[in-house]
Amino acid sequence: MEIDDAVILETRPAWDGAWITWFHSPALARSVQPGQFVMVHCSAERTDPLFARAFSYYRVEGDRFALCYAVVGRGTRWLSERPPGTVVRAYGPLGHGLRLPDAPSNLLLIGGGAGIAPLVDTAYRAVAAGHHVVAMMGARSAAHLLPASEWPREVEYVVVTEDGSAGPKGYVTEHLGKYQEWANRIYACGPNPMFQALADVLRGNGRRQSPEILMEENMPCGWGMCYGCAIFTKRGVRLCCKDGPRFNLFDVF
Repeated sequence: MEIDDAVILETRPAWDGAWITWFHSPALARSVQPGQFVMVHCSAERTDPLFARAFSYYRVEGDRFALCYAVVGRGTRWLSERPPGTVVRAYGPLGHGLRLPDAPSNLLLIGGGAGIAPLVDTAYRAVAAGHHVVAMMGARSAAHLLPASEWPREVEYVVVTEDGSAGPKGYVTEHLGKYQEWANRIYACGPNPMFQALADVLRGNGRRQSPEILMEENMPCGWGMCYGCAIFTKRGVRLCCKDGPRFNLFDVF
């Protein structure tokens, strides 16, 4: 783990109510694994909000990295409004990331809302390693979807919206269809109801895909000191920040 003053390079819209912010920080961009996260102090004095906020790495390029996040409170709104050149204290990378297969494989990435963020970096790494990738995103409407241009051009991007304004109507877990049969490995990130629905679907398909998920919990500290992100698994209580955020889907749901 590194602690650094990251410099904001730019912030641009991702979708309605969400943003992509790029930072320059050689220390925080070094040795990042897909699915890891970084803790960012979203205030100038680092006192209000007091605790740092956890963000998945969205992209990593050389000495810089990007975060993709929805504005849900004071911290994320503060971050989205900072001009280029703003210095932000942060520490990371943290947590256990996703494990990609050694041999070229068919990978299915499933994201719900802002949970799509860590899967974009995963997709870039997977394509570079020779894997075939399908990425599926579920959102409320077309206005809440990540643009296709954010993905590697080799990725097949499939969208599902609750109102049917883009792609099929419903929840992303209702439209896995041929993709769950095609995939050798499945990775997902999103809210707990999506994970439960995904477990219900995959448990009955008769395949041994060992789906890995990145769980989203409030993480006041990020390294296992506060126990604020405890979750109940079939193996006992685990901390999302220290033991995760990567878990086997069926160990939790």
